[in-house]
Amino acid sequence: MHYICRGMKENDFTGKLPNHELPGGSFNWKAPSNIALVKYWGKRPPQIPANPSVSFTLDHCATRTSLHFVPMESTSGEFHFTISLDGKSSDSFRPKIQTFLERIEPYLPFIRQYSYRIETSNSFPHSSGIASSASGMAALSLCFLSMERALFPAMDEDYFRKKASFLSRLGSGSASRSTEGPLMQWGYHTAIPGSSDLYAVNYPFPVHDIFKNFQDTILLVDKGKKQVSSTVGHELMHHHPFAENRFRQAAENLVKLEPVFREGNLEQFINIVESEALSLHAMMMTSSPYFMLMKPNTLEILNRIWAYRQDTGSPVCFTLDAGANVHLLYPGNIEEEVKKWIESELARFCEGGQYIHDRVGLGAQPF
Repeated sequence: MHYICRGMKENDFTGKLPNHELPGGSFNWKAPSNIALVKYWGKRPPQIPANPSVSFTLDHCATRTSLHFVPMESTSGEFHFTISLDGKSSDSFRPKIQTFLERIEPYLPFIRQYSYRIETSNSFPHSSGIASSASGMAALSLCFLSMERALFPAMDEDYFRKKASFLSRLGSGSASRSTEGPLMQWGYHTAIPGSSDLYAVNYPFPVHDIFKNFQDTILLVDKGKKQVSSTVGHELMHHHPFAENRFRQAAENLVKLEPVFREGNLEQFINIVESEALSLHAMMMTSSPYFMLMKPNTLEILNRIWAYRQDTGSPVCFTLDAGANVHLLYPGNIEEEVKKWIESELARFCEGGQYIHDRVGLGAQPF
């Protein structure tokens, strides 16, 4: 099987059956979450984004997944797997994993020949708007793809990384951005070389050093399961009266970010990133049915961020995923003073006073 690396099309990822099988074994991957700066919201089958997006890959907020596999004596019409989260059986994930396996089988056609035990754990609260599906599906995809690379050792690293993002996307769209880092772009855009709807790419333009040590403190306003799943949220965009303008806004903001990243323009970075976060929530508040994902303490934190920035000139800003938690973004050179401010003023608005200090990272790694 011959692999090459270029701008890939879907057929380039189609797999072949090997002429031998692997003995029982396991692969282990740690994949980080990511936080979108330009938000992807809305998609069409199969997991194709309605608009392009760009994200910081995180470091500490990650999923660790071990995929144990044994060959089966005979194959049947079903996939054979068990899954545990944090050491406990988790049948609630079975439908999602089943759908994922069905989607990736054309690209990894050997997967029905094995039975699997999937063990996974998160370093952060599940289903609370910190993109656990992104890190989880990226880690699982890398485990399955490691099986293919063991069967076909000619696979090179560039192809491996592209296909990892491609497979991850089929489990969770934003998972496509969790395989590498620190700045990942997903979704075709005429102004971004190499961009694709099928997989994410490393941001291809120069990035100022100020963004290479950016911090993300996640203020845990609500650690519970979010009010509406991302899947449902994306579907609400199909008949949304403002959808087309929103997709256009996202594409335009990506263009605006190119000189921002190159020059290290924190003022414009803040304007774009906060606008994107509020636009995402505005779309949810104006959908049918409509949802308010922010909590009172979310709004309290946002107002205090604005006041702190106004009073001190400190380049702190926020972004939000589809939930109540606040991602506080700031450059590493002001880390200590911002952490003191978080502890003295913002922690009180977090559930149990809890927050997570994170930073941009370099993507998934085996362990």
